[in-house]
Amino acid sequence: MRIGLQVPDFTWPNGPAAMGAELAAIARTADEAGFDLLAVMDHYFQISVVGPPEHDMLEAYTTLGFLAAHTKRAKLITVITGVVYRHPGLLAKIISTLDVLSGGRAWLGIGAAWNEEESRGLGVPFPPTAERFERLEEALQICLRMWSADETPFHGKHYQLERPLDVPAPLTRPHPPIMIGGGGERKTLRLVAKYADACNLFPTPELAHKLDVLREHCEREGRDYDTIEKTVYYPFQPGENGAGVGQILDQLGQFAELGFTTVIGNLPDVWQLGGIEIMGERVIPEAAKL
Repeated sequence: MRIGLQVPDFTWPNGPAAMGAELAAIARTADEAGFDLLAVMDHYFQISVVGPPEHDMLEAYTTLGFLAAHTKRAKLITVITGVVYRHPGLLAKIISTLDVLSGGRAWLGIGAAWNEEESRGLGVPFPPTAERFERLEEALQICLRMWSADETPFHGKHYQLERPLDVPAPLTRPHPPIMIGGGGERKTLRLVAKYADACNLFPTPELAHKLDVLREHCEREGRDYDTIEKTVYYPFQPGENGAGVGQILDQLGQFAELGFTTVIGNLPDVWQLGGIEIMGERVIPEAAKL
């Protein structure tokens, strides 16, 4: 099992003036500790489960570029980009650029978007749910077309690209991995089966059921279920001096039994670095055995 670190909150005691240095230290420490993925949220405003909208929130892909410069091995991803946040042709170009400059470490994390407040706040169109899913499927098709060097025009219901040129192409072959976030059984998991390399689910009591639904969609799409990486989001609480490590390992074992191969989570007071070091010393090596 692989472990990923997400940094969802940037409201730290030393404020924005120290944020760059502190985030660089987080990235280097996590990279050296063995985290397989480094992730940030893709939101304009802070989300309510983390803090008020006025809390500090960095733009995601600028931040991932910064993280790339301060790491050597960890993969880089958003958990998760809302499809309406960026035109898909530009999104494909952004991921390609990140992949080239990071030496082949970019992933695309994408979903149908849900936070209407922040979109309205900054004037970003936020269409109804059904349309957002239509746009999500077209965005996936556009990214895959651009990453395959297919420059033929794309004429969809919502997007029209006359020449989907993408140069330089991503280093990762056949393309940067695609993770689709969310557990919607009718639409989201169908899109995972049809287009994605990974899913990302939340640790609800329905986890096993969600995987069963994904397997059914794979059967209908003619997709090998085992080729999809199963990831789950789980906040890590290593505790003072690692008091919570045993509980983390127990939970990771339960995820592994269900078939999950990657767990992504955040750490409290991540800027203090101690939690990262505990995870690297006592959790990541044990998780690798699962």
